[in-house]
Amino acid sequence: MDDPYPQHRPNAGVVMFNRDGLVWIGKRADIDGPHIWQFPQGGMDDGESAESAARREAYEETGANSEQLELLGRIDRWIAYDFPGGLPVRADQKRFKWKGQKQRWFAFRYTGQDSDFDLTAVPPQEFSEWRWERLENIPALIIDWKRHVYDEVVEAFSAFAR
Repeated sequence: MDDPYPQHRPNAGVVMFNRDGLVWIGKRADIDGPHIWQFPQGGMDDGESAESAARREAYEETGANSEQLELLGRIDRWIAYDFPGGLPVRADQKRFKWKGQKQRWFAFRYTGQDSDFDLTAVPPQEFSEWRWERLENIPALIIDWKRHVYDEVVEAFSAFAR
């Protein structure tokens, strides 16, 4: 099948559910203001499967290791968003090579303890704080140009929120 988003960076997104059906959400460490919460997500390396990338990103951004993540579900198609104009310049500059990001999303049951999370596990630190939240509350916390992606993720994974 042809790639509908060839100008978008391949990316994996992670939704971690705890035993109570709440989801892990992190507050971005690099910006201030409203709507700065998001799920762990990040680029897929060449030759890396989407699930492997999701598990790696979960560790890099939260400290949750792969053994603490039980796969619940996935979205098997790309969900994409475009970068809006006027975003601030960042040191890594990766996003300026792409029109936006295309994501494959994964739902995991987190089986570890809250004390296992380490937001400084792999620098640079992505999140300054985190909390457990109800899945249906997540889209309202997300920056507007990514919100449609989160709406789709919430719909796809709502069965995992008890």
